[in-house]
Amino acid sequence: MKSYSIVRIGDDYVVQAEEKSVLKVASRRRAAQLVSDAAELLNAQPEPGGDVESPAIAPDEVLDGSA
Repeated sequence: MKSYSIVRIGDDYVVQAEEKSVLKVASRRRAAQLVSDAAELLNAQPEPGGDVESPAIAPDEVLDGSA
């Protein structure tokens, strides 16, 4: 998971992921809530390359007209 930080720039708060600025908001409380929500969503995702089964696809039935 990435490391997040909240930096105050002037009257705004900037959310940073690693070294990149990703979001600017007016409230520090809102910035903290957004970071928390993002972390929960990232933790809920399966890891890439994990053992995730893809759904099975049933073949179409062949209709021969004899029924």
